Amino acid sequence: MNTDQILLLGSIIVPAIASILLFSGIGRSVSFAKNLSYIGFGFPFISGILLFLHFDDSIEGYCFEILYSRMGLHELGITFHLGLNGVSSPLFAMAGIVGLAAGITAIRSGADRLRLYLALLLAMQTGLMGLFASVDLFFYYLFHEFALIPTFIMIGLWGGRDRRSVAIEITIYLTLGALISLGGLVALNVLIDAEKFDFPSLSSALASTSLLESTQTKIFGLLLIGFGILVALFPFHTWAAKGYESAPTSVSMLHAGVLKKFGLYGLIQIAAPLLPEGAIAWSPYLLWLGLGNVLFVGFVTMAQSNLKSMVGYGSVMHMGYCFLGVAVCSSLGAGSTVMLMVAHGLSVALMFLLSTYIQKRSGTFEMDEMGGLAGKAPILACFFVAASLATIGLPGFGNFWGEFGVFLSLGENPEHRMFLVLAALGIIISAIFGLRAVARIFFGGSSKELVEHEKKNPITDLSPSEIFPAGIILVALLFLGLWPRGVSDRIDQEIGSRYEKMNIVSLSKFTPECCLLGSDISVQENNMSSGSTLQKIPENKPISEN
Repeated sequence: MNTDQILLLGSIIVPAIASILLFSGIGRSVSFAKNLSYIGFGFPFISGILLFLHFDDSIEGYCFEILYSRMGLHELGITFHLGLNGVSSPLFAMAGIVGLAAGITAIRSGADRLRLYLALLLAMQTGLMGLFASVDLFFYYLFHEFALIPTFIMIGLWGGRDRRSVAIEITIYLTLGALISLGGLVALNVLIDAEKFDFPSLSSALASTSLLESTQTKIFGLLLIGFGILVALFPFHTWAAKGYESAPTSVSMLHAGVLKKFGLYGLIQIAAPLLPEGAIAWSPYLLWLGLGNVLFVGFVTMAQSNLKSMVGYGSVMHMGYCFLGVAVCSSLGAGSTVMLMVAHGLSVALMFLLSTYIQKRSGTFEMDEMGGLAGKAPILACFFVAASLATIGLPGFGNFWGEFGVFLSLGENPEHRMFLVLAALGIIISAIFGLRAVARIFFGGSSKELVEHEKKNPITDLSPSEIFPAGIILVALLFLGLWPRGVSDRIDQEIGSRYEKMNIVSLSKFTPECCLLGSDISVQENNMSSGSTLQKIPENKPISEN
């Protein structure tokens, strides 16, 4: 096992061990719990960055593979199989970055029963890192549940107003979504009778055993509904904003920033490339539902006066752009969606973090009770303005390239251009509620409530310990914005090969037969000229135990 494989495995094991030690009661001092948590959140961060940098963009398939089959589940086709490809690599790094920022915030939170709080958050981080590292779909689902369960508990114990009812509602929605998506995955595996329950095996089995369009449509529908509930697809979105508003800040950062990407990741990595005809059949419906997120939820966001609620609804709104990218059924749309997933995960986590910083200084999340904070906390104001501009999709931040790519993918098909025009209205909506929040909170005169609060609690600017977690997220957003090819090249490499079949199916449905042959030939010629048909042998061989 080489160094990179140790880093990959350690990113899951280290936070898991830290969580177990805190649960076990070893080292009862608060300082021990904090120091152990720094290690538990720090190691995935370092691993994510190093593996992102060490990833070989020229390799097709998975890097840093680890395969362990002695688990007693091999008869079911289940193996412990880890690895990173062009899609999961940037998401894995994003999970490490957001996890460290959320972990530092939790360590400094002063929450009651801090050991239990940190233990549950470390368990959540374990699941998130394992989710994006899993090649086997059983462990992909298992790690998601491993991250999801602590969410319910932490909202119920440390949440804000109506935390018990919110925790129950989230539990119902997300359990239902997880079960429906699991049913779709099991149905897919049973129907094609793959040797193993991992993506390469499923893909190979489908290449030799094609499913009927009606069967693909049914299975894709199950996966879309299940994953859609988990990602807050309209009209199954109502749980999300309430949950984020009630949840502790660290939980909101991890769930909205990272865990909510599970469903989209499943649609892009599994459902769409394996079930191309099913994806195309559902495309018109998904376009309208994604537009519902952008416009309907966008207008709801504009009506919010509570800062944390506004950030929560804004997060749900921007998921609509991701669904639009999936709905166009093209490599450009899927690749842009992955780019937007990474950028959105970073920006929404930063917004939740800064919202808490603002609440600590103003004593409230109500924007009408703030005002004039820029003169008292200029560094905080700069961070919030930057985060708001990133959320809007201003050039220079990662969100711009993701949204721009989604718009381009909508413009490729004349039938989708109406959706392009309507989706573009979302930019105006985002600008309205984002810039209005900046004006209400940081500029103008201070409200009476803030003046009274300041008499007892003088307002100070961000401390170095507060700047650090916000800074690492902002740096990552700027990296994506200023050097998008550092991420997009590996995404395009992976997405292009996976969506080739879907593009052919799409052509066959909408292009006359006389023109289809010419299109197919031109595609092949372009592939040959670019050298994309060459087989590349990975340098990193999987570790296999039989």
